[in-house]
Amino acid sequence: MSRISVRGFAVASATAVTTVGAVVGVAAGQPASVGNAEATAADATIADIPAGAQAQVQTASLTQQADDQSTQADAAALKSAQEAARRAAAETAQSKKDAADEAKAKKDAEARKKEQVASRSAARDVGNLVGKSSYTIAETQALARQMMASDQFQCFSNIVDHESGWNYQATNASSGAYGLVQALPGSKMASAGSDWQTNPATQIKWGLNYMNDRYGSPCGAWSFWQANSWY
Repeated sequence: MSRISVRGFAVASATAVTTVGAVVGVAAGQPASVGNAEATAADATIADIPAGAQAQVQTASLTQQADDQSTQADAAALKSAQEAARRAAAETAQSKKDAADEAKAKKDAEARKKEQVASRSAARDVGNLVGKSSYTIAETQALARQMMASDQFQCFSNIVDHESGWNYQATNASSGAYGLVQALPGSKMASAGSDWQTNPATQIKWGLNYMNDRYGSPCGAWSFWQANSWY
């Protein structure tokens, strides 16, 4: 609803009243002056409007005020609801993140605990392998697993599979390469231990150092081996 002009309403009402008077004057033989009527209407105030018309103007003004207040209240309520929804969404998202972080931390802690248990168990198993006169492939692989990161073992194993088939006494008759990683000459492995000919752990230590120094890791060495069939 548009705002009503009190003065405009007064002018319209006064004009109507004056016009009626003019018509009555004509009927009575008096001259009519429309221009004067309009001028008089233009100067009219709310005090010149009949009491009934004043009530209508006041009612319309109050209705407009009530509509404006209702619109403002609706806008404020909408803004408040939107802000509440935003806060609720943020709190829900944070709660989910906290729960996910807590679950991940718990899972990581459990994984570390399992790794520690497995490491202690494997350490005992490896301790039982020290000083043996001979080693099976499974025993040699168990030694290798304990001497490098778990994500590097498979790459190391792939190379050893191709080079010696996990035979720590393998010898290349033509070149003289020796051991698990086929060091050439085999005596190079003496830098890792004097028992390089009979101890697979010494050979693994030397081979691991060689791969790390030259290729960055066993997996780096395996990538090179795949492209060149040697490393």
